[in-house]
Amino acid sequence: MKYTLKTHSKKILADTITPVSVYLRLRDRFPNSLLLESSDYRANDNTFSYICCKPIASITVKDEIITESFPDGKTTTTSIDSTTDVVGIIEAFAKKFETENNDKKFIQNGLFGYMSYDAVRYFEDIEITKKEGALDVPDLYYAVYQNIIAINHFNNEAYIFSHTYNEENNLSEIAQLLTVKSFAEYHFKLEGAQQSQMSDEAFMDLVKTCKKHCQRGDVFQIVPSKRFSQNFSGDEFNVYRSLRSVNPSPYLFFFDYGNFKIFGSSPEAQLIVKDGKAEIHPIAGTFKRTGNDEKDAVLAKKLSEDEKENSEHVMLVDLARNDLSRNGSNVKVETYREVQYFSHVIHLVSKVTGTKHPDTSTMRVVADTFPAGTLSGAPKHNAMKLLEKYEPINRDFYGGAIGFMDFNGNFNHAIIIRSFLSK
Repeated sequence: MKYTLKTHSKKILADTITPVSVYLRLRDRFPNSLLLESSDYRANDNTFSYICCKPIASITVKDEIITESFPDGKTTTTSIDSTTDVVGIIEAFAKKFETENNDKKFIQNGLFGYMSYDAVRYFEDIEITKKEGALDVPDLYYAVYQNIIAINHFNNEAYIFSHTYNEENNLSEIAQLLTVKSFAEYHFKLEGAQQSQMSDEAFMDLVKTCKKHCQRGDVFQIVPSKRFSQNFSGDEFNVYRSLRSVNPSPYLFFFDYGNFKIFGSSPEAQLIVKDGKAEIHPIAGTFKRTGNDEKDAVLAKKLSEDEKENSEHVMLVDLARNDLSRNGSNVKVETYREVQYFSHVIHLVSKVTGTKHPDTSTMRVVADTFPAGTLSGAPKHNAMKLLEKYEPINRDFYGGAIGFMDFNGNFNHAIIIRSFLSK
């Protein structure tokens, strides 16, 4: 069955509102809302921020069960076994939706959500066992939202969209809420000490073990991780607000799922697909900034000449080329080892692109490039097997991807890094 959503829209001036203020005005009226921002305005796409509210359909994967819900109230479940085509089911879910008046050059519809690192077991022949300390959140969660608010920071205007299925649009309600002078804010307080399920000594031992595998030639590089946790009370949106100030990044996000939230400030795209062109932007090679422009310029030159940092970067560029070649042609490195300045660090960044095969779905490309090599290693398959063997807890959301995919096959996700999950 195809669900045709009627699209209603309204353009308003946005010179007196911010993405954060819009989100704060809407979240109590519409629980489970999302916020996506960017601090990188060099590309036209990044001059927009998005707020999504009122989910009307969703697909989740949790405990080896796929659950799909639709705008007419129907729900289906599928138990996952060795024969289940999870990628195909996600593709089929996305294809069930279409909207009218698809004439804008920015995001106005689609599926917004995330896939955890552990979801790789549905895409590749990788065993991920459930370990003690698992966070008990879905491996994958995407939703279609009735309302999307797109704020254009360059023109100081906003577009309110209402995608409806057999119901009235709520444009006037959203527009009225945006004029409210005040909104509720809540406190935030840390409670107790920071905790980790791995001591510093144990993590150093893990690093030494991983280095031995590199020396033996099992992998060229591998990226072990360690989780930290902290009890709190109050509103974690305050943490997001501080994070976007302290560490502004190309991908800023706050996704509220009710009993848990994922938010962060990520510098790196997992994958971008636009009009059939796929892109991976490997970031590898890092020096810490000093706060002094002259000293940073010297460090940038040292970074560009550093043998270890460049070796790491070249491996990940080659990995990106190989990943895109699985489902594409004309794969090339458009930008190579470019020095880029971020708020606290200097990175080496490349841009690898390819043309997606016309008969290959975007979701297939996503699956075959997931997860990022920068969060796993190279060769990726061997690195993931070793990480599964040695890391004492599941990564869950960490190292996964978060963002949107529209109904036309376009896709833009950040790697979930420098990020939090709250429950």
